[in-house]
Amino acid sequence: MNKNTIVPNERIINKIVLLRGEKVILDVHLAELYDVETRILKQAVRRNIERFPEDFMFKLSEKEIKFVVSQNVIPSKKHFGGATPFAFTETGVAMLSSVLRSKKAIEMNITIVRTFVHLRKLVNNYEEMIAKMQEMELNYNEQFSEIYQVLQQLLSKPKEESRPKIGYKKDRT
Repeated sequence: MNKNTIVPNERIINKIVLLRGEKVILDVHLAELYDVETRILKQAVRRNIERFPEDFMFKLSEKEIKFVVSQNVIPSKKHFGGATPFAFTETGVAMLSSVLRSKKAIEMNITIVRTFVHLRKLVNNYEEMIAKMQEMELNYNEQFSEIYQVLQQLLSKPKEESRPKIGYKKDRT
C-alpha cells in the first residue's frame, strides 16, 4: 500500500479483531503477513518481552480463543497448534519493527500501522458526521426531522429480532 492509497489493504483489515476493547491482530496473522513462521515471530517477541507491555501485546484467554474461533477469525483451536496466541495492538505492531528486522517485515509493519491509523480516522469522521447531523436537527428541526430520521435508521445498527426457530418439528399427536 502506498501513501496515496485511499482504501486500506483489505487483507490487513480482515485480520483486525476487537478484543478487550482494543483493535488487535493475532500472531498467526502477523506471521502470515510478514511471511515468517508463527513460532519465529513468537520467539523474537519472547526474547524481547520487556518491549511488549500488556497494552502492546497480550495472551488470549480460553474464552477469547473460543470467541475468535466462533467469529471465523481462525478455523479452529487446532490452528494454534496447542500454543496460546498473542494479540498485538497498534503500538505492539509498531514495536515489532524493532524486533523483526527483515525488509518484508518492516514494509508490512508500515502498511499495518497506516491501516490502523486510517481506520481511526474513519471512526472519527463517522462520529463528527453524527454530531453534525444532531446539530442540524436542533437548528432545522421541522425541515430536517424526516431526513434525520431516515439517516439515523441507515446509520444505526440493525436490531436483532427474535425469529421463530426453523427446522424439523416433531409431530406431537
